Amino acid sequence: MGRLTAIVLGAAAGGAFPQWNCRCPVCALAWRGDPRVRPRTQASLAVSAGNGQWTIINASPDLGQQLRATPALHPQDGLRGSPIDAVVLTGAEIDQIAGLLSLREGTRFKLFATPASHAAVAANAMFDAMTAMTRHAIAPGERFTLAGGIEATLFTVPGKVPLYLEGDDPALAEESAANVGIELARGGARLVFVPGAAAVSAAMRERFAGADAILFDGTLFTDDEMQRTGVGQKTGRRMGHMPIDGADGSLKVLEDVAARRIFIHINNTNPIHIAGSPERAQVERAGWEIAEDGMEIVL
Repeated sequence: MGRLTAIVLGAAAGGAFPQWNCRCPVCALAWRGDPRVRPRTQASLAVSAGNGQWTIINASPDLGQQLRATPALHPQDGLRGSPIDAVVLTGAEIDQIAGLLSLREGTRFKLFATPASHAAVAANAMFDAMTAMTRHAIAPGERFTLAGGIEATLFTVPGKVPLYLEGDDPALAEESAANVGIELARGGARLVFVPGAAAVSAAMRERFAGADAILFDGTLFTDDEMQRTGVGQKTGRRMGHMPIDGADGSLKVLEDVAARRIFIHINNTNPIHIAGSPERAQVERAGWEIAEDGMEIVL
């Protein structure tokens, strides 16, 4: 194990891939068992410094399944216990917090999140059952330490509040504590995780320039993907996600970033799920990788 190890627990956007109720062209391939596509659970990451303790970044609704599929996260000894020391939230969307309920059986862990995300969790009485979870509010820009001496920093990312908190006219690309990324550092190794971004700010570009690897929002290939496939009326930007393709898409905006670049939080409609597709080939020619469940990143 290196100075910093990350395991992709889930690589898909909300709803996972294939989505349980969807037969869009990409999901239809998965339901048929086409070998060009691989099922993915909802986006989550586990990180460790090699001391046997792990931090989960975002608790997806699939967390129980993800833990069972990841031997490093299994109980190691004793009657009850877990190598999970903490969970960090980059937002309070349903696909970022619902998995907390999979950790409700009395083993202690810490929850780190911005005050905005903590408020969203606290407003739901269901999470009152999490009596062994201690809550720690972290302001964007504040450095805090995770198990194994991993230094972590949450930073604002252009985006929006969770869907269930939207008003009639939500701000779609403002920077606030409701939507953040996280930088993880140990022994000179740096990893940046941004599962949702409506745009890339100058401050984000500076942070990426110092990273060894970035996992970045790959929700939609084109901004109108949901509309063209007939499964939704919203554009990617309306949902708070910049597209991969286009003059202001992430391929173009981040083309000069030298770090290892990996797309994560990939929507079920996105054709980059398909090995050998033109869209997948375009992404790979640009030097990007596609996150898969179980992918291990060692820095």
